[in-house]
Amino acid sequence: MRIGELSERTGASRRLLRYYEEQGLIIAGRCANGYRFYDESSVDRVLQIRGLLDSGLPTRIIKQILPCLNKPRVIHFPDATPEMIATLEGELTGMTRRIEFLTRNRDAIAEYLEAVRTGP
Repeated sequence: MRIGELSERTGASRRLLRYYEEQGLIIAGRCANGYRFYDESSVDRVLQIRGLLDSGLPTRIIKQILPCLNKPRVIHFPDATPEMIATLEGELTGMTRRIEFLTRNRDAIAEYLEAVRTGP
């Protein structure tokens, strides 16, 4: 698929997709005319990247953990430094806190909706 279709299917702008490619997060092939083309798996990859960015991870860390999200999972970090491990542990803790916060808010909204729908 071309970049416009990938943009439509993922909600990521063309400019953002080019940035992802520049950062090595996605890979585009090239047609004879120089246009970018992407395979079907690029849709899921872009959605994964966006989710990771939304969770607060920087692109430099996303680039390193993307191979872990493939199936079958391939986990190999020849350059995993103690600083990188500490960063990932901090990110994991932060994500867990945000998930707990979102879960509490979701549950509160669900309870509120239930009360509103059933009435006094």
